[in-house]
Formats: sequence, C-alpha cells, structure tokens
Amino acid sequence: MKNIKLSYSVLLLIHAVIALVVFVAPFLSKIYALLIPVVGFYIVYRTKNKNNEVLLIAAYLVGVEVFLRMTGGNFNNEYVKFGVIFFMLLGMMYSNFSTNAFIYWFFLILLIPGILITATVFNPSVDIKKSLVFNLSGPVCLAISSIYMFRRKILFSDLQNILVAMALPILSTAIYLFLYNPSVRDVVTGTQSNFETSGGFGPNQVSTILGLGIFVFFTQLLLFSKSKKIMILNGMLVIFITYRGIVTFSRGGVITAVVMIVCLLSLLYLFSNAKGKSKFVWVFILTGLMGIGVWTYSSLQTNGLIEKRYANQDASGRTKKDRLGGREEIMGEELSIFMDNPIMGIGAGMGKEIRKEKFGDSSASHNEITRMLSEHGLFGIFGLVLLFITPIIIYVNNRQHLYFFSFFVFWMLTINHAAMRIAAPAFVYGLSLLLVQVKIPEKVENSVD
Repeated sequence: MKNIKLSYSVLLLIHAVIALVVFVAPFLSKIYALLIPVVGFYIVYRTKNKNNEVLLIAAYLVGVEVFLRMTGGNFNNEYVKFGVIFFMLLGMMYSNFSTNAFIYWFFLILLIPGILITATVFNPSVDIKKSLVFNLSGPVCLAISSIYMFRRKILFSDLQNILVAMALPILSTAIYLFLYNPSVRDVVTGTQSNFETSGGFGPNQVSTILGLGIFVFFTQLLLFSKSKKIMILNGMLVIFITYRGIVTFSRGGVITAVVMIVCLLSLLYLFSNAKGKSKFVWVFILTGLMGIGVWTYSSLQTNGLIEKRYANQDASGRTKKDRLGGREEIMGEELSIFMDNPIMGIGAGMGKEIRKEKFGDSSASHNEITRMLSEHGLFGIFGLVLLFITPIIIYVNNRQHLYFFSFFVFWMLTINHAAMRIAAPAFVYGLSLLLVQVKIPEKVENSVD
C-alpha cells in the first residue's frame, strides 16, 4: 500500500478517462470487469499480501460495482460479491485470520437452517438456486469480509488508501452519469426516483454508492489535502458527486452520507483539544455552506422538485401516503410472515414467493432486517444481534478508528433501504472491525489481534 507510484491527481484523471472511454465504447466495460480481478490476483500473488493488498483490490471492486452494472460490464449480479469473497479468502491464505473471528463463522452457521428449509421446497416456478444466491450472497460476503478484517492491525493512512481505491471508480460512475445525462433539468418531471439521472440503472444503488463517494472525498478534503490545489480539487469532487447523488431523487444514499459526515465531524470535535475545537467552527461553517450551495443549485436544476421529494410530496405538492416508496408495505408483510413463522422462518430466499402468494406482492425486499426475520426466524434474530453488538464491543478498545461510527451507520442505514443488493454495505461493515492505529508504531505487521 505504501508504494503507490501514481499520484492522486493522475489516478483521478485515469478514472475520468475510463468513464469517457466506456461511455463511447460500452463493450469495454466487460473487459474492464475481467481485468480487475486478474490484475488484482497478480498483485496479491506477487506481494504475498504483505500489506493487505487484498483490501485494496476488494475495495476497488466494491467501488466499481455500480459502474459495471450500469454499463453492462457485470457478468452477473453477484459478480463483485463473489470477487470480494475470493480476495478475502485469498488474504486469509496468505495472512491468516484471528481465531476470535469465530463469531462470524457462527453467523454463517445460523444461515444454514434457512437454507435447509428452502431446499425442501418443491415449486417448479421457483428457481431455488437463484433465489438462495440472490439473498445470501450479501450476508456471506459480509461474514467472510468480517473474518478477514476482524481486529486486523492497520495504519490509518493505509485505511485511507483503501477508501481512495474504493472512491476512484465511484468518480468514474459520477462522470459517466454526467455524460449519460448532462442536462438534469430536461429529464426531471416528477419526484419519483429518476432512472435518467441514474445512468439508466437503479437509483437506489446509484445513490448508495455515490453517498459512499461523498464521504470518502470529504475525508480527503478534510484530512488529506496537502496543498491548496488538492484541497480545491477534493472540494470540487465533493460538490460534483453530491449534486449527482441528489438528482438521482433516491434519498437513502445522500442522507446516509450526511449522517456519516456528521459522525466523523462529531468524533473529531470530541477528541480535539481547545485549539482544535476552535478551528472546527470554521470546518462546520464551510461544510454547511457547501451543503447549502449544492442543495440550492440542485433545487434550481430540478425546478424545486427535489425539495418536494425530500418533503415526501408529489410534483403537485401533495404529501404522499407512504414515506419510503412502498417499502413500509413490504416490511409490514415480512413482519407478518415472521409472526406466523417465528422459530424457523420460511426459508432463505422464499420471502418474495410467500408474499406473492399471501399478499399478491412480488417485490423483492429492500430491508435486510425484516428479510432476516421473515426468512430465518429466531436464527435471523440471533444473527442480527451478533452483527450489531460485535463491532461496538470491538470499538471499546479501538478508539483510534476515527471512521468506525461512519462505517457502522453506513451499513445500518443502507441495509434498511437497499438491503444488500450491492457489496458495499458488507465490505464497509468489515472495515469497521479493523484495529486502526493513527500513530505509527515501532513495528507494523500485517497481523490480527
């Protein structure tokens, strides 16, 4: 991680060019998708993962996932999750893992009863294998990532390199969105999530990954801008990506980014001395001004419709009955199913089918919590409790992890509005388990505690 030959600015430029090239020649997206794991494997094989190179590769895969999916580069919807799992397992082969990570092996065991129930279902109209993969790839990706990262020692500067690796393809995504739809004003006609401003792909996933990009470039602006030029560059990137995130009209990713930034600023403020706290007043003011500026510009470009969207109104200004785009109904149905099957659940991946039969609703779940309850029952409750409590216990002796709360709330909020459709929440959850060291110790090892 220390021997990055290309400068930050050059890397940004390369990824801007990637967006342009793929926009002009979309077939190159598949070649891009194939090259990433191949080059990544070569890097890990050559370095023997001495500096956690697998985390850089996995982070890059997480950042590029939405870009590949919107440009037709993905070989299947779970391509990146499988890629992340592969590199995490590869990292374990080279660098072992903590024996205390058994708790996440136990989480995987808790998924087995739900799988067995699904395996006994005989319904020719249901593709059991596809349903299992769709619903379990996210939790499995989370568990394997967590096992590798559980209390693994890492410098804060190296953690930032991992975040930058994730953010570079997110910049490609934002630039591609601009090329796909340069004039937001021409395509925004209502307050629903907008596929035109989302590159023709799901606004929810696009908003989610852009929200992650907002946070990463904000940390670059705040903590890693070594010159005024880099500070201005990072500031412009934050503004640009925030704007593209807002105009997807999908609120989840943008709200999550704001909460992540608030968590980071609050933590930095609390740990600062009196002099540092006085300087933070200016940080709060400038951050607020940036936010107001982007929001005002977004409102002008959407003719005020974005304000109605966040106020939960339609284009005519009437308040909508549901606040979560129909997700409340699905969540209610899943809770009802859980009440009917509280012990074993209905089986992994069977929620959609049972809701279709019982309620006539064939929509896939957007909420990982209610999905775990309805499909895994009591085992799902145990699994969720484990996922919520473990990172907090680790943080008690991991106070130098400045991004902990930001990562944790990203996972928590994202699984509530976008389930685990993409690999980002699973991988970022794992990042919250790292044992981060801000100060450089006498000897740094790629080890687990």
